[in-house]
Amino acid sequence: MSPRAGAPVLDIDTLLKDPDLKVLVTCGSGGVGKTTTAAALALRAAEQGRRVVVLTIDPARRLAQALGLTELDNTPRLVAGIGSSSGSGGSGGALLAMMLDMKRTFDEVVSANTTAAKAEQIFANPFYQSLSASFAGTQEYMAMEKLSQLRAQLVEHGDWDLIVVDTPPSRSALDFLDAPQRLGRFLDGRMIRLLTAPARAGGKAYLKMVSASFSMFTKVLNKILGNDLLLNVSAFVSSLETMFGGFRERAEQTYRLLKAPGTAFIVVSSPEPDALREASFFVERLQQEQMPLAGLVLNRMRVTGVPLSAARAAEAAERLAELPDQSAAVRLTATALLAHAETAEAARHDRSMVSRFGAAHPAVAQQQVPALPTDVHDLQSLRAIGNALAGTPD
Repeated sequence: MSPRAGAPVLDIDTLLKDPDLKVLVTCGSGGVGKTTTAAALALRAAEQGRRVVVLTIDPARRLAQALGLTELDNTPRLVAGIGSSSGSGGSGGALLAMMLDMKRTFDEVVSANTTAAKAEQIFANPFYQSLSASFAGTQEYMAMEKLSQLRAQLVEHGDWDLIVVDTPPSRSALDFLDAPQRLGRFLDGRMIRLLTAPARAGGKAYLKMVSASFSMFTKVLNKILGNDLLLNVSAFVSSLETMFGGFRERAEQTYRLLKAPGTAFIVVSSPEPDALREASFFVERLQQEQMPLAGLVLNRMRVTGVPLSAARAAEAAERLAELPDQSAAVRLTATALLAHAETAEAARHDRSMVSRFGAAHPAVAQQQVPALPTDVHDLQSLRAIGNALAGTPD
């Protein structure tokens, strides 16, 4: 489906076939089809001859099922039926898929940056167990960490030549970009120095003073972590002190990777006001940070196959309803016209919203994907989305 008149076209096939492209990041607000878009892009690239690994954040089993896998986990798994033997026009490409396991990735980072004994000490700490599983912002940073690991494997071993990343479904689409900088600010913050003080002092008097200062804070978290909260937090942070330099360096490296040649961003949206507002924020942030924006994908565009406006369809239905002859055929025709009027009005709304976005961002290339009548449930469905992304629908 072509973008609005005058908007640059996002040429997906040219982008995917570029051998210099090594990392492709799909981003946008939650619920706009990022995961499906990432999978469809990865599948299309693989069937054009590239060796692709797609990293998804969505735990929904339907994606694994669409890829023909019983499960997705933190290890890349080969998707069967891709490449020259698939009968789909492939030329030796391959597709591997994985789902981010936040805790396992955090564990891998700890293990890689400290001794085995120190790592076990950290893993046993109750505060770490809570932090690595559910702490706000951890998912975004661990997604960045996993991307960094996959990029290192690409460079060192050549296991794949393209990484497609589905970013986390955050409250704000900007959380993914902010994750490395937030980590750096956290490691440099006064709170870190305060939390390490009890372990350094080792005295109950100091711990009592700190506990009094944070009484409201500890009352809430003690219910989760127990009465030794501050000691656990202090011990955890003290254990990590020798790793802070490595964390900070990796955060900076990952941020630089997102800006480096060979990386491209695709912003994914739907033609709804909130989603397009988030997409606009993301486009502006990428441009501000001079990050490589490829363009915008607009999912779930409602379309009509008949050049009949909503007003004219509704008017014709009303006239049919006034006829003395109310045969089954007449009633069926009137019902069909009313249904078309509703669809045509929805399509007009979508075009209007996209036109607004295009007016605000005239240089951003677009590609539109029409709404599908069913959910994605197999590789063929993903191929259909890939065709639409490339502007070559069946």
